Amino acid sequence: MSDSIIIEPRSSILIITLNRPEVMNAINSELAEALNRAIRILDAREDLRVGVIVGSGRGFSSGMDLSAFATEGAPKTFREFLVNGSAKPLVAAVEGFALAGGLEIALTCDLIVASRGARLGVPEVKVGLFAAGGALIRLPQRVLRAKAVEMVLTGAPITAEEGFEMGLISRLTEKGSALGTAIDLAHEISRNAPLAVRASLAMVRANVGRTEEELWKVQAPLGRGVFASADAKEGARAFVEKREPEWTGN
Repeated sequence: MSDSIIIEPRSSILIITLNRPEVMNAINSELAEALNRAIRILDAREDLRVGVIVGSGRGFSSGMDLSAFATEGAPKTFREFLVNGSAKPLVAAVEGFALAGGLEIALTCDLIVASRGARLGVPEVKVGLFAAGGALIRLPQRVLRAKAVEMVLTGAPITAEEGFEMGLISRLTEKGSALGTAIDLAHEISRNAPLAVRASLAMVRANVGRTEEELWKVQAPLGRGVFASADAKEGARAFVEKREPEWTGN
């Protein structure tokens, strides 16, 4: 694993730290590829159920490394993470700022935890670029369209407080507490049946752009898989026996 990404398994959680604090965790080819490798580890290991992405230093990420872009172009492997994310739940823990590609990393996550005063924005138009990493697709799905349009056309950021009011931020914390809160949230998720969590997450992700009729068809095989699972039977037994369930993911 490159030094630009640090991974730390913690029980059933994988903490993924963007680690280029000297350039505000700006994204270059090395960081992008290391992030892809971290996600592949998360998806491959059965003992890991949730990923938490955080930035080192003063903030989450300032976006693409413009110095590297000027000589190398955009990081080609960054798209792998932005398009596919992880099969497992991802939580972003944002302190300070998540801007441009940094916000697009957070938007690739399923939940965003942010501390008060953190700035979130897509300022690409201010430097002659285009937010091609998913912000123009996902931001209008996560906040009111009028606010999304204002953010992308002016390049002006919003605060975490504004993002929380608009539903972009799942949990708003005091400064310095975003990672701790994100880990608590991840542990809360990981205590649930992993197969049921993955199927539920897949269904929620499938909601965008489909009709209700189409969604019922998407849901049917997911539901059948969960109801036929060993975990479903274990959950029922544990409830009747008044004990904590022991999940196997099967």
